[in-house]
Amino acid sequence: MTESKDHLTPERRSWNMSRIRSKDTKPEIVVRKALFAAGFRYRLHVKDLPGKPDIVLPKYKTAIFVHGCFWHRHEGCKRCTTPTKDREFWEKKFQRTVERDQQERIALEHAGWRVLTVWECEIGTAKIEKTVLLLKSKILSGGS
Repeated sequence: MTESKDHLTPERRSWNMSRIRSKDTKPEIVVRKALFAAGFRYRLHVKDLPGKPDIVLPKYKTAIFVHGCFWHRHEGCKRCTTPTKDREFWEKKFQRTVERDQQERIALEHAGWRVLTVWECEIGTAKIEKTVLLLKSKILSGGS
């Protein structure tokens, strides 16, 4: 198997990677605006909770994570690809992210929180309304 060569210089790749945000991402903002428009009030990135959930609805004891499909490995999603260069590095990095996500979910659930995950691919223009309706239903009914 031949490794594909990165078409960017190491400096440019580093610059690109430095621009990837961990909070206030576009998908997260889309979900926040939609929840607010649906009448929900929330807190952001609550440091006292495991994993600092992206959106916290204290009234409903619900924590919401807005995950990027690539970084958090959305199973079966076309955005869940693995770079061919330094494959071993990426696989370890992704495995650790998935393990951390699982540990944070378990810790939140043990603390009595309901944990919901919204995937980046679920909030495109054509899908956001359906996703928000599903979220609203889960939040109000206590579903996971």
